Amino acid sequence: MTHPPGIDDLREFLASGDWKSLFSDSVLAAGFKAARAKRVTGTRAELLDTGDIEVVGTVIDPEGHQDESTLAFWLEEGRLQVDTDCTCPVRSGCVHSAAVLEHLSRPNRLEKAFGKLPENTPAPTQQLDAEKSPAPAESPSITFRLHIKRRPNNDDFPWLPETYATAIADYGTKSYPLDPAGNIARPRDRAAESNALNTLYALDLIPGAETPPVSLKKLPTVDEISTLWAPDSKQWQPSLYWQRFRHEGIAALEKRGWKVTLAHDVGHKPLAFNASTWKAEIVEEGRGWFHLSAGFEVDGEQIELQPVLATLVEYNFLEITRDLPDGQQFLIFLPDGRGLTLPVGRFRRILTHLGELMDFKFDGKKMRLHKVEAAAVAETLEQDLESETPEEIKTLALASKTPNKASTPVPNTLKAELRSYQEEGYQWMQFLANNELHGILADDMGLGKTMQTLTHILAEKEKGNTLPNLVVAPTSVVENWQREAAKFAPSLKVVILQGADRYQRYSQLPNCDIALTSYALLHRDLEPLSSQPFHLLVLDEAQHIKNPGAQVTTAVKQLDSRHRVCLSGTPVENHLGELWSLFEFLMPGLLGTSETFRETFRNPIEKDGNQQRADALAHKVGPLILRRTKDQVATELPPKTEIPHLIELGEHEKDLYETVRATMDKHVRQALAIRGQQAQMVFLDALLKLRQICCHPNLVDTGSLKTENLKPNTSSKFNYLTDLLATLKEEGRRVLIFSQFTSMLDIIEQHLVEQDTSYLKLTGATKNRQDLVEDFQAGKAEVFLISLKAGGTGLTLTNADTVIHYDPWWNPAAENQATDRAYRIGQDKPVFVHKLICQGTVEQRIQQMQEKKAGISDSILTASLNTLKLNDDILTNLLAPIHPTEG
Repeated sequence: MTHPPGIDDLREFLASGDWKSLFSDSVLAAGFKAARAKRVTGTRAELLDTGDIEVVGTVIDPEGHQDESTLAFWLEEGRLQVDTDCTCPVRSGCVHSAAVLEHLSRPNRLEKAFGKLPENTPAPTQQLDAEKSPAPAESPSITFRLHIKRRPNNDDFPWLPETYATAIADYGTKSYPLDPAGNIARPRDRAAESNALNTLYALDLIPGAETPPVSLKKLPTVDEISTLWAPDSKQWQPSLYWQRFRHEGIAALEKRGWKVTLAHDVGHKPLAFNASTWKAEIVEEGRGWFHLSAGFEVDGEQIELQPVLATLVEYNFLEITRDLPDGQQFLIFLPDGRGLTLPVGRFRRILTHLGELMDFKFDGKKMRLHKVEAAAVAETLEQDLESETPEEIKTLALASKTPNKASTPVPNTLKAELRSYQEEGYQWMQFLANNELHGILADDMGLGKTMQTLTHILAEKEKGNTLPNLVVAPTSVVENWQREAAKFAPSLKVVILQGADRYQRYSQLPNCDIALTSYALLHRDLEPLSSQPFHLLVLDEAQHIKNPGAQVTTAVKQLDSRHRVCLSGTPVENHLGELWSLFEFLMPGLLGTSETFRETFRNPIEKDGNQQRADALAHKVGPLILRRTKDQVATELPPKTEIPHLIELGEHEKDLYETVRATMDKHVRQALAIRGQQAQMVFLDALLKLRQICCHPNLVDTGSLKTENLKPNTSSKFNYLTDLLATLKEEGRRVLIFSQFTSMLDIIEQHLVEQDTSYLKLTGATKNRQDLVEDFQAGKAEVFLISLKAGGTGLTLTNADTVIHYDPWWNPAAENQATDRAYRIGQDKPVFVHKLICQGTVEQRIQQMQEKKAGISDSILTASLNTLKLNDDILTNLLAPIHPTEG
């Protein structure tokens, strides 16, 4: 060492980045993040009398917990070295030390840590008292020992710790207590002793003892106090400390050359996990539920797994052991205070898999598992649990690996040839039925969910199931089920429970194969339907039960069936609570209560964007949802092209829009101030008026608003549409036009009449839906006018090659369903989708809201999180003035 290190040496060392090699990439990244978030505070630097530099810094985590990291710098062979120690469980090379070093690397941070030290002043060395301790010409050879012992029961110092240590410095043939005061005349290697003292301090050991009570006559001598080292009473309970010391501290000291001995009666040895005593059993409770009983034996005592896992969750075990090797041991403390060492790899796997299934809530009760969860435990944790597993669960675990693999022949009575993905869907339904499970077939619209279900019903009948099967569908779709069954499964006896005379057909229920009814009639006919047991209960367009409190949702849960399947291309339209409602019908209890589901999954995913929770939910329900998109499976479909058209409002329309917008904005804010969230209706009325102005000024009823002289007779969007229709007519296109406003369809209808363009029109008031569909498919009309609500489902209109969305809707899934009337299996022409959007208005902002969440919407678990919550940001965005350059 040529000279003690100074601040310039330290600054150069920090700038070089050499210190980064002390940390793994993940720890380094986390440390940088903490420093950038300004979570490092109270850094202070001290020049030790050894000539070394010590820096201490505090790091505060997002929950407010503080850890203190100590950094020691010294020169060795001309190069600056650093050692780190922290109060966190990792101790050395942790995130907190990386954060402090990154903090010090920034301008002026180092100077502030040193306080008033001149910038280029080297760290001074303390001059030794020549009379007390003359410095030798060369440092003497020195080693250190630590002996741990217990205080005898007859000790006269009851205030002293029960277990303590004595630290010894060995100078050749002479040994001395390692004394921070340095009062004993002896040869001294101050640098080595200072490092030794700092090592003990880093282990939370403190020298000396508390001052004894004055009432006691016998006092300990100076030597007796100076040889005693005990844990910091403010930081540790002694029993917990010495268990941790035996697990980690001894190894840390021996690594630094110390010799550590323990008296025979010290105790405090942590329990050790014994894999050979591991026992686990999956126990059946009945009705598809099981519980896991698992544990291991230590010193003849059985340790249950559940409290161990609960302790690991409390320790944040998965996070702090993320970079530790599988073979390393990890110490925890059981509720009774005893330490237990566990193999990191084994318990990391167990906690990961069981934590996902149990949502990391180990509450002391039996670990209750649904059949699907029990199969996942048996399959994924087989290497660790080696559990006694019921044969039913073993079979399910094996089948879950390839649920769509062909195992049941397609029934000969099916009068159709299934596409490969349709056969996979049929095999998946068979997998559910064979294992007494229930699920959601969530294929895109137009991929043949009805065909796959009919094939499944035929196969179940061939197995000998004689009970009828019930299909509940929207009123407009019931007839489609009848036609599909007659065409592709003519051997099935079908009973339609619709119409005023439907009660006369209820007597046919026990002897039919398929009974068809609608959601609208379900509650009225609940008594006869609930008295008949069914084999399979199918909910088509199952999003009709997305509201758990709705009358139809309550009614459908009262039906008796062995097997349940939901069909829905959009099982989640607005929020994840809808997925919970579907599974509460399919497999009650699988996703917990509505409140626990909201806390565990919905809020973290929807509000916080927590990908880990989204993955856990996908893992939990994955085997019970089959989702395929057209892009994935329908490779024979021609391309689909979406074309947005930004249309600028005319000056008179802008004046009307701005007048209504400003007035309604004021009304909404007044209502919000007075009635809070009850102002929702006022807000929705404002949006309705603005959207109507964009479609056509004739649609809007301004009421008491002062707009008499502002309402124009023309519409920029409507004029744009008429020009577009003229072009499409010349090209010989077949066009579907969707709008949410039937009054807008009336205006378009009048134009088509004037232009002698053949057309059809379908709204909620239309009775002969199927006749209109067949006429359009037969080429009897150039244009089909459809209200979005009435025509978004249950229609096959593959004769169309052009779709026009006249006005946008909040939920892109609704628009996609409407587009799928044309873009579905059987379409052999490229499809063009035109979206008419008024620039700078509420329409464009709705489109931007859709695009912002497009990535989330593509996921089956988080599709379209467009729940409208009234706040200042929403008001500022949607009720903002027109800005023509938006886009």
